[in-house]
Amino acid sequence: MAKTKTMIIGSGNIGTDLMIKLRDTSELLEIAAVVGIDSASEGLAMAKASGIATTDEGIAGAQKLAEWNDIQIVFDATSAGAHRGHDEVCRAAGKQMIDLTPAAIGPYCVPVVNMTEHLHEPNVNMVTCGGQATIPMVYAIRRVSESVPYAEIVASVSSRSAGPGTRANIDEFTQTTAKGLETVGGAENGKAIIILNPAEPPMIMRDTIYTLSLGAKEHDIVKSVNEMVADIQRYVPGYRLKQELQFESVGLDKKLNIPGYGETAGLKTTIFLEVEGAGHFLPNYSGNLDIMTSAALATGERIAELKYGVAA
Repeated sequence: MAKTKTMIIGSGNIGTDLMIKLRDTSELLEIAAVVGIDSASEGLAMAKASGIATTDEGIAGAQKLAEWNDIQIVFDATSAGAHRGHDEVCRAAGKQMIDLTPAAIGPYCVPVVNMTEHLHEPNVNMVTCGGQATIPMVYAIRRVSESVPYAEIVASVSSRSAGPGTRANIDEFTQTTAKGLETVGGAENGKAIIILNPAEPPMIMRDTIYTLSLGAKEHDIVKSVNEMVADIQRYVPGYRLKQELQFESVGLDKKLNIPGYGETAGLKTTIFLEVEGAGHFLPNYSGNLDIMTSAALATGERIAELKYGVAA
């Protein structure tokens, strides 16, 4: 059976890494076109060298390509602002959108948590790199708890792996990730912080997750988190815990005062993660980009299977 034809909008770091994944690893998806706005971009040059159709005229140029009518899935790896216009054009043309920007027009999709719930939506949003790394951990705690009143994450990435699109979307990153901790992760209140670390040599992506949960036992949380880590490693092999989980029981006599939430008690869990990239296009330290493109690829392949009837 023929592969589902796809297009990538955005020829920067994320778009180029996703292109290589599609070209070299996918048995279900075919990369038919790459769209950019910079004729000198390395991503467009690599696409051309691989025999993939390209345009440097943005979404307007994409509609002029001979491949346009055959494309079923469009990955957007640009910016939150640009995605709104791309979604309007692609939705009108009946094309499935997978959004790698923080625009959040469609529902949030984290493959190991809720991918099957939204596969028939015309636009699914991959949240953020921090969201893809940390939301599954919050969900892993929530599924063995009565509730998770609060979750906070700190995502630290190498400054070198943060391109202009990421830098332009810092506010959207924190807002979208925090909302994802709530709507997908199951926390009642979420907070997200991103740090662009200029250290040399560049650091691998590190994530710290703090949760306050009620009604969960420590051994159940450990088991649930380890199972989730194994699930994520199926499509992001470089995803791993840096050390054992840390727990602190917060009793009624020493409640935590969480700004914006108030005083509360429960079980505090701290998780330390590291995400190493696969090195398809970018250096291995760019795990923040790799987890986004890997999640998008996994989502696209599942859509191809269920929506378009493509099988490996």
